[in-house]
Amino acid sequence: MSTPNYLIAPSILSANFAKLGEEISNVIASGADWIHFDVMDNHYVPNLTIGPLVCEAIRPVTQAVIDVHLMVKPVDRIIPDFAKAGADVITFHPEGSEHIDRSLSLIRESGCKAGLVFNPGTSLDFMDHVMDKIDVVLLMSVNPGFGGQKFIPQTLVKLADARRRIDAYTAISGREIRLEVDGGVNAGNIAAIAKAGADTFVAGSAVFGAAQESDPHRYDSVIRSLRTALAA
Repeated sequence: MSTPNYLIAPSILSANFAKLGEEISNVIASGADWIHFDVMDNHYVPNLTIGPLVCEAIRPVTQAVIDVHLMVKPVDRIIPDFAKAGADVITFHPEGSEHIDRSLSLIRESGCKAGLVFNPGTSLDFMDHVMDKIDVVLLMSVNPGFGGQKFIPQTLVKLADARRRIDAYTAISGREIRLEVDGGVNAGNIAAIAKAGADTFVAGSAVFGAAQESDPHRYDSVIRSLRTALAA
């Protein structure tokens, strides 16, 4: 069995927004793979964050994948704006779309990889009939809206279920689909999360919660600790 290609995707929701470009450069230099970009509309979730203009502003700062997570309703209007702003991956919640297949198609037609996001209480059944248009499945291991929440243990069971569905589809189609987890991920639980089937890990406060100092290498140790836990 080959070694999984694990990806670390720090969420800039927990970064210092006054130095966002610098934060992104530093965390990628410290070994992160993707940049997770949380978009909240104060409608679908009870918080308001950032939009396409911020995505456009950080695009020249990094060559890393920008992974845009849309916690908005409805989603279709804003998808092309993020694609033009430089997003590489765009994911959304089934509850945010009237026609999931159409929204996934819109993302892919806009030149981005597409994915569905599942809240702790959302059934995975939504993915079964659109697997051909999904590149990423993202499971929320907290209720969306705020950073710094604790990992919900039941997510491990749901992860295993999602992994079985993805593997069955890959065996038939040959297409790989990433299984991402977002919420409460840290060095203490990332190994168990990976064992349950995840290959892509969003970590916000666990990474950007490192001492906010002038040292550009301050994220080295926390990224290294995540990699070490995965290797073990």
